[in-house]
This record gives sequence, C-alpha cells and structure tokens, in this order.
Amino acid sequence: MHGLEPAQLAQLKTALALRLSSLPSSGSAPDEGSALPVSDLEFSPADKATVRLLNDLALEAAGHQQAQLSMLRRALAKFDDGSYGECEECGGAIGYSRLQARPEARLCIACQTRAEKR
Repeated sequence: MHGLEPAQLAQLKTALALRLSSLPSSGSAPDEGSALPVSDLEFSPADKATVRLLNDLALEAAGHQQAQLSMLRRALAKFDDGSYGECEECGGAIGYSRLQARPEARLCIACQTRAEKR
C-alpha cells in the first residue's frame, strides 16, 4: 500500500464500503416489483417502440449497476491482498488525492491519461 497512512486507508475503505452498501446488491433486474420490464400489452407501433426502449434502458441500467458493484468489490478486495493504492499498469503509487476523488481507481493519473488517449 504505497505511501498511504493508516488513517487515509481507513477513510478510503469506509468510502468504498459506503458506496457499495448504497447500491442494491441483487444480481437480477432492478427492483423486481417495479414496473420494469414493461408489460407486453401494446396497442400501437409507437407503444411497442416505447416498451422496447424502456426495457433496453432498464437492462442498460442493470448492467451499469453490476459493473459498479464489481468495481467496488474489486477495490475492497485489494485491501486484503495489500495492493490497494497501486497502479495496475505500472505498479506505481496512485496519489491520495486521486483516491479521494475515485476510491475505486485502478490506474495512476499518467496511466489513466494514456489509456484514455488510446
């Protein structure tokens, strides 16, 4: 754990745990009693398009939520193996200010910038 003090690590771990607990952890579709997925009771071609769009949006949101859950769990697991705060690409330290902004960050600023340029 590169250059991070115990108090900093505790703060970052708490932030990650809070974000993880704020997300529903079900592996299924979002809020299984909600109106989504939308019923197939359709009356016109416009209704069919709306239903398809709403179902697609619900699936996209569920996929995004699962990706967030996975990313947060992965970051928390790094505390256990001692690799939290290490860049996955170059092995260097990820700065504390970056980790405060994005506690789940996997790359240091330099590596993240290179990855975004590709």
